[in-house]
Amino acid sequence: MDWQLISDAMSYVLFTYSGSSITVSQVLQVPLLLLLAWFVVTRIGKLIRRALYKRKVAPDAVHLFSRIYLVLAIAILLVTSLEILNIPLKAFAFVSGAVAIGVGFGAQNIINNFISGWILMWERPIRIGDFLEIGETKGVVESINTRSTLIHRSDGVHMLVPNSQLLENTVTNWTLIDNNARSTVSVGVAYGSDAVLVARLIKQALDERDDIIKQPEPVVLFADFGDNALMFDGIFWVCANSEADTRKIRSDIRFRLYQLFNEHEIVIAFPQRDIHIDGAISIEQPARNMLVD
Repeated sequence: MDWQLISDAMSYVLFTYSGSSITVSQVLQVPLLLLLAWFVVTRIGKLIRRALYKRKVAPDAVHLFSRIYLVLAIAILLVTSLEILNIPLKAFAFVSGAVAIGVGFGAQNIINNFISGWILMWERPIRIGDFLEIGETKGVVESINTRSTLIHRSDGVHMLVPNSQLLENTVTNWTLIDNNARSTVSVGVAYGSDAVLVARLIKQALDERDDIIKQPEPVVLFADFGDNALMFDGIFWVCANSEADTRKIRSDIRFRLYQLFNEHEIVIAFPQRDIHIDGAISIEQPARNMLVD
């Protein structure tokens, strides 16, 4: 094998850029270096994330650190590749300016969502695992990506929300401070029922449950004299991670109230109407044709 021939081939200049000669050897070194470096970077990233999870670091903090680590690694690889090719960074000054102008006009939404994503990860007003209410939509945050946030809705559907919408619109974060949420069970009983007994039975149904927080204590309110019923509200606090948890608790409480009311012969009200008619009412029945033998 003629090594001199190979050496000459590897030293062959393919083109010259800004006074720097680019050889075959340099062009071959760059992809090999990038492939090896990317393998090392990803392996180190997995080890770092694994170590952070073992230390019980919050998932959103791990996600933010992983993003910063990835951006820094890409920047270092890019600069290293240019150094291997002997291309100075100032050679891209004009190109980067033109790209910046093009991006400013043609990709405003993308840049807006990109910056919004970093703000969400840095300020942490919304974290992975938080239960959000956005308009009519409720769900749990599964991941905060560069452009959008993945939310698992209460109905099981995954929804992608642009990061800019989470910063520009009103978002209710039910679990920003803790997972405690207030909920209410309303019930109406027929007029003539013992209101004190009804309130006591509702309080009993609330106190029997271990998944209801004891402080603040559950409260029963005589809400209103309704059109067809005496209205009562049972107000309580629960520690829940999703709307499905609170709905399940409210459903169990209603089952228990139905049982208690039946045992004490308390009638759950339903809409009724009394009709008062002035004057006499006559009911006429049409004559039937009779067959006579």
